[in-house]
Amino acid sequence: MTNLHRRSLIKALGASALLSALPTGVLGAKSLRPLYIDGLSFLPDSLDDLAASGLSAYLCDISAIEEVKQEDGTLNYKRTYDACIKSIAEAGKRVSENPKQLLQGLSAKDIQSARESGRTAVFFQIQGADCVEERLSQVDEFYQKGLRVLQLTHHYGNSFAGGALDSDERGGLNLPLSPKGYALVDKLNDSGILIDLSHSSPQTALDTLAASRMPVVQSHGAARAIVNHARCSPDQVIRAIADSGGVFGTFMMSFWLTTNSTPTVEHYLAQLKHVAKVGGIDAVAIANDYPLRGQENLLKLNNDNAEGVKEYLDWWHSLRAKKVLGFDNEPMHVVIPELNHIERMSRIHDALKGAGFSAADTDKIMGGNWQRVLGAVLG
Repeated sequence: MTNLHRRSLIKALGASALLSALPTGVLGAKSLRPLYIDGLSFLPDSLDDLAASGLSAYLCDISAIEEVKQEDGTLNYKRTYDACIKSIAEAGKRVSENPKQLLQGLSAKDIQSARESGRTAVFFQIQGADCVEERLSQVDEFYQKGLRVLQLTHHYGNSFAGGALDSDERGGLNLPLSPKGYALVDKLNDSGILIDLSHSSPQTALDTLAASRMPVVQSHGAARAIVNHARCSPDQVIRAIADSGGVFGTFMMSFWLTTNSTPTVEHYLAQLKHVAKVGGIDAVAIANDYPLRGQENLLKLNNDNAEGVKEYLDWWHSLRAKKVLGFDNEPMHVVIPELNHIERMSRIHDALKGAGFSAADTDKIMGGNWQRVLGAVLG
């Protein structure tokens, strides 16, 4: 069976599974809270944030990083084996010690269990495959500890994959998936771990999508057609993710959402509409990339973007010096103030209702598409 036919079958089975998993309220018996699933956030300091967010589930980054100074003087942040094997154990312990609020997501069935019990299912994710660079058998160790989503790289490449911000003296590089990367894709498919292309180079993304036997996602990103930046994805990648049966999560980092000087909810909706136009409604999803409450420093500044953006400038200028695509434009903001909030999901839900999306399409965007993909890959 070809990858294309296999993916068509997966999409059909995923849709069937989604229908069978619909809450009794949808089928006419009792109502539950809306299905909200977020593509990336973190375990909160206060567990009260879980209920306040309205999330039934989210991809939860449990990475621990080691700061590494690169040869050119810029900083990279490696998710090493030692750091992440410790952090995933600590995250698992916190989840197990708080069963009234948290449920560790191991399969898509846990999303419905969380909804019915008023909890939040967290699907452990690591941002970068550096944690398994020593040997692929480490994938099994992380799976046993609850890892269900693995990002191939973070900003810069590794021995598996090219990174979005890789560069040399000529500017940007577009490195492919390496032979070792192809082996990792096979291993993740066999293990039932969802592959995440966030921070990958476009060529690595396309290579991975061609090689994978299962749907592939970009948990958090934005469209390059709107903001011409290395961290944003070309339409070819968005379309290929959709063709795999995966989803593209649009995140909250506003300098990658719009070049307008004042970011608004309309700019966020424009990103969602673009993904829908390129990949179809089944590919559209929500992501965060900040804590559940929002970008913390901006919250302290009452969402003063002019002041808050200053914390990013040293890093931004270091990439400008390397001539990486998009860093020649000075960032003017960090967040969309209305969405830098614990209730962002309900605010996006309300905005979608008035933006020309049908009720069924809105339900897919707010969580149904994530539920389908998690069911197809995790079971």
